[in-house]
Amino acid sequence: MNRFARLATRLLAVPLGLVWLEPAAEAAGAVPECWPTGTGPDPVVLAYCRRVAGDGRPRFLSHAGDDDGAPFAFGGVPLVGGSGELLGVLAVADRAPRAWSEDDVRDLSDLAAACSAQMRMRTRSETVRQAREAAEDAAHAAAGEATRVHELLNRSELLLRASEDLADTSGLEDVRQRVGDLVSGDLKPARIDLVLVRQGILHHVLSPVDGDFAAPGGAGVAGTGAFPLGSDWPVARAVRENRMIVVRTPPESDGADTAPGRRPLATPAFDTLDHGTAACLPLRGTHGTLGALVLGWDAPHGIGVDERAVLTTLAGYTAQAVERALHLDERVTVARQLQRAMLTELPDVPGLELSALYRPAAQDDMVGGDWYDAYPLPVAPGTKAAGAVALTVGDITGHDTRAASLMGQVRSMLRQADHDHPGDGPEQALGALERACRRLHLPASGTALHAHLIAMGDGHWQLRWSNAGHPAPLLVTADGAVESLTEHDVLLHHALEPGPRTCDSRSLAPGTTLLLYTDGLVEEPGGDIEDNVDRLAHRLAAAPPDVPLDGLLRSLMDAVAPRDARDDAVLFAVRVCAP
Repeated sequence: MNRFARLATRLLAVPLGLVWLEPAAEAAGAVPECWPTGTGPDPVVLAYCRRVAGDGRPRFLSHAGDDDGAPFAFGGVPLVGGSGELLGVLAVADRAPRAWSEDDVRDLSDLAAACSAQMRMRTRSETVRQAREAAEDAAHAAAGEATRVHELLNRSELLLRASEDLADTSGLEDVRQRVGDLVSGDLKPARIDLVLVRQGILHHVLSPVDGDFAAPGGAGVAGTGAFPLGSDWPVARAVRENRMIVVRTPPESDGADTAPGRRPLATPAFDTLDHGTAACLPLRGTHGTLGALVLGWDAPHGIGVDERAVLTTLAGYTAQAVERALHLDERVTVARQLQRAMLTELPDVPGLELSALYRPAAQDDMVGGDWYDAYPLPVAPGTKAAGAVALTVGDITGHDTRAASLMGQVRSMLRQADHDHPGDGPEQALGALERACRRLHLPASGTALHAHLIAMGDGHWQLRWSNAGHPAPLLVTADGAVESLTEHDVLLHHALEPGPRTCDSRSLAPGTTLLLYTDGLVEEPGGDIEDNVDRLAHRLAAAPPDVPLDGLLRSLMDAVAPRDARDDAVLFAVRVCAP
């Protein structure tokens, strides 16, 4: 459970999270699980958890504590079982008073719902284990029923594996893969169809048991388009009526539903397949039926009472995994939209070609604190500049939604610093940013390179830059000579006292390309950063001088970036055009 406590501390940016269990669980030997681990919960925090448990309602206090202790902020949401019984409390605490936002309340409530589902799944797993032990005892007591007991053991092991495997899934693709792996060894269906309800329409998420998975929506399989929930397909009826429906051919006399002809057309996905039996299992979620899991066999398959119980339980585990996957997919979608909204649309600057490429991390929220920016600079009073543009590449520590939100604030504050001090250099803007972060207590840390490009009037541009601990940019001339701009100062950190920053400059001739990047491009576990930077410089120098920048950046990302992206990465290039 401390995984949910850890997620709560990260999501709400608080130092302490814990899962408090109701007294019956504590009496059985369970103790509250905290994050960070190894730190016991404060008795006052536990007292507030008990109040939440007693009320049975969420409680968010911006100013809590007793008369003898310092005030602190507390938030707690009850954890409930499948029948509404109290399981415990998911709580967070801050060391100082804090106003809880609506997003804080919603995020902690969502985590509490996922934690409740996990605890219910653990309870079911224990039931399955007990059933397995009972089956093993029966096998020793009744040797004459060895075959049947063996089947019961196999089914119990299947459910045990399902409870464990499906508890760890992270997306619909993962759920689909795990279910296929589980049933292929025991139930041996010839095909699986996962159908989900979205706005009254059923959509396929197809998965052959023994082959590559088809894309969501059934691309490449005849007759697998979306179809209405109110249609006559057996799978639609199973979802509407919230019951298992078995389709067989030839017809049998046990009350099963039979499709016309010789094939059980349980779903449109089975239209071209010669199955003998299909079972449509509704997926019951917290707030209604999510869809259905359909298993099809290529020969008549008898489904007895024991197998019906196994299929129903398997569908329950699948429904929990699907519900969690849909929730995570929604979070990732929102996070990606947030990231895209904060990525700059590059301006058109006469005399310059600009291009940028962003790749998110392949884990956590798939967003992060890396950013690039470019915008026209204001003309300083009394000057007649032919044109000026600001360029930035930065990396706020972390690759989650919190890092992305900090990045958005830092990006806006840096823009404001440039526009409030026209004519000042990039080092002055970085200094103003640091002072503002310190005064506003914004916990932003990381690296950044901020530059000004000023047109010189003869096709040349003057580059002025200040580097706050960021990887050195690369400069390649029209004849292929590469220079690494290694001059830099200390990184950005809210705990460091702002000091003066340096500014360096170069004159860029027509045909010169400036490449800025973040460390996610060249840093990987077990690898050497300098070797990767050298490889990047070599490929940059070998590129044809007239290659479009967007194609150049894609080829550099594919050739240099780690395949297992543990950090987000940015590539940003500026080329001085020929007159």
